[in-house]
Amino acid sequence: MWSQREVIDYALQRRSTLEKLRRNGRKMARLDACDADPMLIRAAKYHGEVTTNACPVCQAPALTTLSYVFGEQLGQYSGRIKRTAELEEMAHEYGEFKVVVVEVCQTCKWNHMILSYLLGDGVRRKPPRRQQTVEDIYG
Repeated sequence: MWSQREVIDYALQRRSTLEKLRRNGRKMARLDACDADPMLIRAAKYHGEVTTNACPVCQAPALTTLSYVFGEQLGQYSGRIKRTAELEEMAHEYGEFKVVVVEVCQTCKWNHMILSYLLGDGVRRKPPRRQQTVEDIYG
């Protein structure tokens, strides 16, 4: 992405967790590592982008990635899941927002944050006007 900056790669943390899983002696329990929330699994099923990477725990053929966006300038849309193609468009529409990429295995429930970075064109904007939602109407 053209405006990607402040990239944080969580590969070392991921590798450490996987090493603890495989270590003899004082092992980390698989249930501690494969503990994805049911809502995260559901989000991966319906909104995730399937990768060609195999799961490092159960060797399932494909992991799913989710890209969450956060930022003041996004207003009520902060915290939503976006596809990679949408992120490119958003980088031109908003001044700055954070993207957090999470990998999820729907088979064994492995999940780990793999990357975070900032996107945007750097121009400060006001958040969009709040639109009424179903929750506002029906409580």
